[in-house]
Parts: sequence; C-alpha cells; structure tokens
Amino acid sequence: MRYYSTRNYNVTATLAEAVFKGMAPDGGLFMPERIVRLPKAYINNIAGMSIQDIGYALANFALAGDVDPNVLHDIVNETLNFPIPLQQIDENRYVLELFHGPTMAYKDIGARFMGRLLAYLQQQKPHGDTVNVLVPTSGDTGGAVANGFAQVPGVHVYVLYPQDGVSYIQEAQFASLGSNVTALEVKGTFDDCKRMVEQAFMDEELNRQIALTSATSINVARLLPQTFYYFYAYAQLMQMNEKAASQLVISVPSANLGNLASGILARRMGLPVKRFVSVENVNNIFYQYLQTGKFTPHPSVYSIAPALDAGNPTNFARIVTMLGDVEQVREVVHGYSYNDEDILQTITQVYNDYGYTFDPHSAIAWRGLTADLQPGETGISLATAHPAKFSQAVEAAIGHEVEMPLQLVRFLRGTRHVTTINSGYNALRNYLLAQ
Repeated sequence: MRYYSTRNYNVTATLAEAVFKGMAPDGGLFMPERIVRLPKAYINNIAGMSIQDIGYALANFALAGDVDPNVLHDIVNETLNFPIPLQQIDENRYVLELFHGPTMAYKDIGARFMGRLLAYLQQQKPHGDTVNVLVPTSGDTGGAVANGFAQVPGVHVYVLYPQDGVSYIQEAQFASLGSNVTALEVKGTFDDCKRMVEQAFMDEELNRQIALTSATSINVARLLPQTFYYFYAYAQLMQMNEKAASQLVISVPSANLGNLASGILARRMGLPVKRFVSVENVNNIFYQYLQTGKFTPHPSVYSIAPALDAGNPTNFARIVTMLGDVEQVREVVHGYSYNDEDILQTITQVYNDYGYTFDPHSAIAWRGLTADLQPGETGISLATAHPAKFSQAVEAAIGHEVEMPLQLVRFLRGTRHVTTINSGYNALRNYLLAQ
C-alpha cells in the first residue's frame, strides 16, 4: 500500500516512510491510497467479537503485505490489553469509555499501537539510527505517547507542552518517566508547540542530521488504531440492542480532529454510522467551518477542557480529503461549540440525573449528542479521559472529591524532569542539535 499527501496525490510513500516521516515533505498529511471496504458479512456478524479480534481483522485488512501477520497480531493484542466498555446511560444514549488504558485517556490506543509498529519498522531498517519522536501536546497526547514509547529501543521522545497549559497530573505522566522521554516546557501556547514541531519536519538540513517523526494524530500510524474502538462500540451495541444500532449517531469531542478523522475513516471502511457530531469548546474552528464554509485558524485560548484547545486543527485536511467540500462534510458531520460554563453545567446535570461523572472533554461530547439526537436514533458519546485527570473542575461541578485511580497516583509519586525552552523554532532546533 502506498500513502499519498493530502496536498498532492503524486507525493507518495511506503508505510514505513509515512510513519517515520510523520508529515509529507510538502507539508501535507499521509492518507492510504486505497481505503479498504470491509465485507458486509463481517459487519453483520461483528456482535460479540472482542476488541482484540476486531483490531486484528481491521489491521490485517488495512496493512496486508506491509506488516507480518504474526507481528501484527502481537502489536494489536499488546495495544488493546485493557477494557473499552460501552455504558448505557438512558434508553437511547450510551457512553464509550476510552479511558481505561495506562494514562487513562483515549490516546493510549493510538500511541501504544504506533509505538509498537515503529519499533517493528525500526528493526527492519539496515542501520539503527535513533528515531526522535516530537510530540506537541495540550494535555493527554504527551502522556499517552510518552508511555506508549517508554523504553522502546532506538526511540527518543521529546514532549513539547505550553507553560501553565496542562494539568499537574498530565505533566506528571510524561515528565516523571525519564529514560528515553524528555519533557520540554515551552514559554508559549500549544499552537506555538505545534508550529515548532511542524517547522522541524520541514527543515531539510535538520532532517539530514537527525531522524525525526511525530506521534501526534498527524501520523498515519495513529489513524488506523483509532478506528478499532468505533467498530467495537458498534459490536457492543449490536449485542445489547441490534435494532438500536440501525440508526447510530456518534459524538466526538474535537480539537485537532484526529479522533473524528478516524471515525470518518471507519465509516468509509463500512461502519454503519448515520452521522457524527463534532463538539468543540471555545476554540471552535471546525464548528465555524461547518457554519460558514470557511476554515479560518486563529490563536487558541485556554479552557477547562485543555486537550481541545487547538486553534488550527491539523486533521482538517484528512476530513475534506475523505468527504469533499463543505456541503458533503455537512451531510456526515454536525457541529456544536460550548464554553466552560456549559461544560461545568453538563457535568453537574449528568451527575445529578444519572450518577455518572464526566471529565470536561467527555461532557462536551455528551452535550452535543443530546442537542443533536433525533427521535428514533441511538447515540454513542465518546468519553476520552478519566474525570480524575481534571479533578479540580469536576469536583467543583459535582460537589465532592473524585477518587484518584492507582494508575494516576503512580505518576504523582515520580520525580519530574523538565527542561524549559523559549517559544520559536530556533529554540527547539538548537536544543535538538545539542543532544
């Protein structure tokens, strides 16, 4: 399978090249030249299948010929070694809990898959140069990638995050690892971090001196594994209520749009989803695009849902590549945007009504789903992080303490190792060359 750039179909790469480069040399994102369509018989018989079996089947369909099937089996099973349950909240609304992995965020799935795939591809190279993974994060991505790649031979991870822009527990999840993980605190915003990384990939001289790649959602290796849980959600719903699965709407908290792009890819692969609901906080670039037809990035602003604080959603290019112009996008995706007050109100209301506790990112998806769902439809809302990761906001909303899981406590007990650098590409370039 070849992978092409969203900016130029003639700019192509192998799977290994696409994974190691992260971004295409022209600044585009890689997409598979052919999106496999799963047999209807497979979809019709998916109920009751395990997440591991679903993931392995999908990976085999998508990566056939590029990865040894036995290796792929191990990668999938090591990646998906934690539960991803579908919880029924009321008659027609469900929550898919994606936060039971090592860092208690949905990004564990894509990061763990990519870490293992990268290690396999690295072993196939004739010489073993260290691969340097650059990760800008506004919260959960940094922890998920750092833990997914920790101790992986031949790989060094640099996590760039905005000063005062992530929670204490989020910082602990990558800054306390040491070894092959370096935490770089940037005196700037998340957009500054992202811009610095993108410039590094475009710097030909730097790339000749050191091997660089990205483990954010711009990397095609993050796109495929995130389709696994969309199919698994459908499989669980089919087993619980087959009739309900026929009119399915899925709500996604959106920022850089990687999660939504994976859902759309799953739909292109044959997942029976009627439409998606994309829900943003006040950094609502994609929502404005759906309203006006114009994609206009602007500087991000901080919110109580920091993982959604993105002012220039990178995966927008993949969405329009798969769906087409704005009218075609609107047929598949409905958009909503809510502020901090709306988010807190939703956390409070759901807790009071159902005894269920959302984190701010998951709450925003639930609110959008509730606004969009029509009679006769069934909705699944993605819960992307454990509420304890944002305990200050959640506790203020529900009026009592949120229990801290042991998975998170272990990070708080670790020693932080942080290097502070200025914003601007030269600061990152100079730092990398000095290592």
